[in-house]
Amino acid sequence: MDTAIIREAKPEDAKRLLEIYAYYVENTAISFEYDVPALSEFLSRMERTMQRYPYLVIEKDGQIQGYAYAGPFVGRAAYGWSCELTIYLDHTVQKCGFGRKLYEALAHKLREMGILNLYACIGHPETEDEYLNKNSEEFHAHLGFTKVGEFHKCGRKFGRWYDMIWMEKLIGRHQERQPPVKLPK
Repeated sequence: MDTAIIREAKPEDAKRLLEIYAYYVENTAISFEYDVPALSEFLSRMERTMQRYPYLVIEKDGQIQGYAYAGPFVGRAAYGWSCELTIYLDHTVQKCGFGRKLYEALAHKLREMGILNLYACIGHPETEDEYLNKNSEEFHAHLGFTKVGEFHKCGRKFGRWYDMIWMEKLIGRHQERQPPVKLPK
């Protein structure tokens, strides 16, 4: 029996990753994006991210089941030790441990780079509906993230208003003379 493996994403993975992401764009308010990006746009996003941050996939039996990556938090130099995380799993394989494995692997790589703070921006329903529930908040809380902020009715999708929350997890030691962040290995 094959076990799940985590590896670095490659440009040739873009088509499968976009298939996974498209479900969330078209059927949920988990992504506030309205339209599925073109494959070329999605690949361009991946390549920009991979220049500076880890971008991981999880495979089982040779099939990519999900992906996770880090990106800049806010985009100013002073935030260089902080990252925003993103994760998407094939909607048919949720609640099987792949999300935890991906996030743990991603956090390990970020810690090696010198990243100290992890952030997650999460669509959040006032009342759960068919497009958005609180599973992402619960997933992050289970992994040690804490809720640090909430924006009310800031995203509109499928004719409904949704909130957004920020969750945070500190993974490193904050020092007086903080070493610079390294590029991913």
